[in-house]
Amino acid sequence: MHAGTLVLYTDQPTRRTDLLRALEPIAPCLVLRAAEPAPSVPCIALVADLDLLQPSPFTGLRMLIAATPALPRIFLMRSMGARSLSAARGLGARLCLPADTPPATVVEALRAELRPPAPTRGPSPAVPGAPQVARAADRAGAVIATLLDSARTSGTVDAALIDESLDPILGAIGVAGLNAWLETVRAYDDATYQHCLLVAGLAATFAIDLGFSASDRQLLVRAALVHDVGKAKIPLEILNKPGPLDPAERAVMCEHAALGHAILVKAGGFDETVLGVVRHHHEMLDGSGYPDGLKGAAITDTVRLITVCDVYAALVERRPYRPPLPAVEAMRILHGMEGKLDGDLVRAFARSVAGS
Repeated sequence: MHAGTLVLYTDQPTRRTDLLRALEPIAPCLVLRAAEPAPSVPCIALVADLDLLQPSPFTGLRMLIAATPALPRIFLMRSMGARSLSAARGLGARLCLPADTPPATVVEALRAELRPPAPTRGPSPAVPGAPQVARAADRAGAVIATLLDSARTSGTVDAALIDESLDPILGAIGVAGLNAWLETVRAYDDATYQHCLLVAGLAATFAIDLGFSASDRQLLVRAALVHDVGKAKIPLEILNKPGPLDPAERAVMCEHAALGHAILVKAGGFDETVLGVVRHHHEMLDGSGYPDGLKGAAITDTVRLITVCDVYAALVERRPYRPPLPAVEAMRILHGMEGKLDGDLVRAFARSVAGS
């Protein structure tokens, strides 16, 4: 038996006694509902047996994953469809099994997760700050997931929640650099979570390189984290489509900027700078953007900066229908958008990314 506690998050505890009995030989098992916080004693692994498509805060589950990002975890899925798998990945799932998987098979999979890695022939080179990056990404990912869940179910969000991620992201970028952040974040399968984390890391890198004050760095990362909150109101069949959108679907997707602005206005607690980024991060200097067709001087410097990060992130992130573009190719595209993007900011951004 392993030292520590195994946590089983389930929404049907009375029906999973077979699973509980199978898990007990591994370690003492604590059964919790999704919102309940994990115990203060050391946890060695978690099993999530939840209907991820039903409205639920999942706060306890997220807190445990954010606090211990390396924790072995298995998700037992009521459905193996795209929506359920996307929700599981957004919650930090690593191994997803059907809910009717025999308990003995679940136990075997969990033992494999707990098994120490086989020794290698030589020590692997340590990546400076890698644990800090993983912790910051998991924490920020949990915050984004909570943000989108709340926006989707109640139409509002908690402004104070966002601030929990700001210093961890800036600290991780400062210690480990942009490349370590990008590689960590690309492990997120959910496109919206991955994109928000990429934009936040790029914004943090850019703000640090430009010599922004601590408060301005936080402002920029806060705006990056919430810039796509309106996607919570976009139908999942469009949001998670494994291919390019058709014109009608793209028109629906373009509504997310105005929807996000409305969500944050309703919530309160967000300043005009952040609200402007959320509404206008798809505006272009030549007036060809949306939702308001702003042009030139009507687009603020903060919006221009986040837009550069947003476009670059969309090019270098993984998509189901294409691999990420190399950094050189992504920068070539940005330089080719002269007249739409701020050319001076693009050149400064290129130096920032290259220097990281």
